[in-house]
Amino acid sequence: MDEVLVERVLRAVEQVPPGRVVSYGDLADLVGTGPRQVGAIMRHWGGNVTWWRVTSHAGDLGGDLLARARPHWDEEGIEVKPNGLGCRIAVYRADLGRLAADYARAVADLDAGAAQRHTADAAGWAP
Repeated sequence: MDEVLVERVLRAVEQVPPGRVVSYGDLADLVGTGPRQVGAIMRHWGGNVTWWRVTSHAGDLGGDLLARARPHWDEEGIEVKPNGLGCRIAVYRADLGRLAADYARAVADLDAGAAQRHTADAAGWAP
């Protein structure tokens, strides 16, 4: 897996404010990858970020994730839907415009590094 993509996804998750959620697809659109890739990254590397703020497109969490997320959701004021599968994403979805702006700031150093590598590659040398 591309280390920069992993870092981009994890930094995007960290920009989701408390009491808000986003879907795997929201993150995929933001980062420029697919929802399944976001899911794979979260499964393997998401344990140290605010993973409970990332849900399915319907606001659901599969497997044992909801049980593990509940204490965080309770603390942040996210209510579980009556069907018990997740939250009402329409109610709790983060402001995606603000998320995009926060994300751009959070990955600025990654973008600067990529630009520097691209310039170095074009010039035929590596920094």
